[in-house]
Amino acid sequence: MSLADPGPFAAPWEAQVFALVVSLRDAGLFTWPEWAQALGRAIRPEDDAEAPADYGRWLAALEGLLAERGIALADGVAERRDAWLRAAAATPHGQPIRLENDPLRG
Repeated sequence: MSLADPGPFAAPWEAQVFALVVSLRDAGLFTWPEWAQALGRAIRPEDDAEAPADYGRWLAALEGLLAERGIALADGVAERRDAWLRAAAATPHGQPIRLENDPLRG
């Protein structure tokens, strides 16, 4: 792989989601068949049209699976996502985004 060929991931976060799925499966939090079912539900929800099987859907499937197991509840994930977005907005361009930059952090 070269700089001209980024490989299968369009952005670093996609590689991180992929690695999280593999690592959490290896840690025994779910099986591959359970992962396939969760990803299938994220790609083809019962009440909506089929969506692309992109890494955004991988992330949604992982969040859902972890919430089902009581590992990372939806409210906690939403709070962390919102804190991350506030921190990103408050971080000067070119600087690393850190949760300490969240203006609402107490």
